[in-house]
Amino acid sequence: MRLRLTPRDDSYFEMFADSANNLVIASRLLVELISEGADRDAIAEKMRACEHAGDDRTHAIMRRLNESFVTPFDREDIYRLASSLDDVMDSMEAAVDLVGLYGLDRLPKGIIDQIEVLERAAELTAEAMPRLRTMKDLTRYWIEINQLENQADQIYRRLLAKLFSGEYDALTVLKLKDVIEELETAADAFEHVANTVESIAVKES
Repeated sequence: MRLRLTPRDDSYFEMFADSANNLVIASRLLVELISEGADRDAIAEKMRACEHAGDDRTHAIMRRLNESFVTPFDREDIYRLASSLDDVMDSMEAAVDLVGLYGLDRLPKGIIDQIEVLERAAELTAEAMPRLRTMKDLTRYWIEINQLENQADQIYRRLLAKLFSGEYDALTVLKLKDVIEELETAADAFEHVANTVESIAVKES
C-alpha cells in the first residue's frame, strides 16, 4: 500500500458512484423502451434527464479535479474514468433519441439481448465504483465486463446479419443500424471504464 503523507480528496469516490448509479437508471429505461406498449416519448424525456444529470456529475468531477491539490489516484485516470462513464451515458441516450427521431415502431428482437448486456454492465459498474476507495475485490469486475463486451460484439454481429438479410427495406436498415451501433458503442465504453479501473488498481497496488 502506498504511503500518503498528505490528506487526499475522497469526494471523487461518491461522485463516481453517483455517475454509475445514473447509468443503472438509464439502462433500465432502455429495458422499458423495448417493452410492449412503452411510452417512448416519456422514456426519451427521462433519458434526456439522465443524460443531463450525467453531464452535471462529469462537470463536477472535472471542476473538483481542477481545484484539488491531492487526488486519490492519478489525475489522468480520474479524467479517463469520468469521461468513459459519460461516454456510456451519451451512447445510451443517443440510441433512445434515434428510435424516436426515426419513428421506429418495430425493433429487431435481438436488440433486447444488447440491452440486457448493458443493464448487467451498468449494475456491475455501480457495484464496483464504491470499491475504488479500498481497491479491493475489483478483479472479478473487469473480467466480467470484458466477457460482457465480447458477448455484446457477438450480438452486434448477429444483428447486422439480420439487418442485411433482406427482411428490411434499405432505409429501415440504415436507421436500425444507427441504433444498434450506439448500443454497441455503449458496451465498448463500459469496457473502457473497466480498463481504467484495472489500470488504477494496478498503479495503486
